[in-house]
Amino acid sequence: MATACIGILLGAISGVAAALCGVGGGVFLVPAFVFFFGLPQKQAVATSLAVIILTSFVATIRNAGNLLVDWKVAVWTACGSAVVVWFAAEWLKKLSNATLTRIFAVFVILMGLYMLVRSFRDERGGPSLSSSGVPHIMSGDG
Repeated sequence: MATACIGILLGAISGVAAALCGVGGGVFLVPAFVFFFGLPQKQAVATSLAVIILTSFVATIRNAGNLLVDWKVAVWTACGSAVVVWFAAEWLKKLSNATLTRIFAVFVILMGLYMLVRSFRDERGGPSLSSSGVPHIMSGDG
């Protein structure tokens, strides 16, 4: 019963993070699964990916209905991701939990710092971004 209650609470928090920030699985659920359920890093990563299936499906339907999905970007990125994840999932099996935890932590810190710096730059009128958040020079819009 406690597992179900904690799972539903974590799912609710993850749903808010997914809806507002496009994250939740890796950034929130992996550490939560390790902390609350004592899952090893590998199992936390794999379980988080399983959770994101339904989360992504529901969010995509809702966001598509709100005309917020750039399908050209989504399809090409999904194709690249799907091909590479098939092979990269083997690394999950081979790397130690400690190594995976360190890789995860460094990635989250670096991406967080990048997003923080970018938010201040954008607020001050930094380089113009397209509707997808990509600098115009990279998106072909400018």
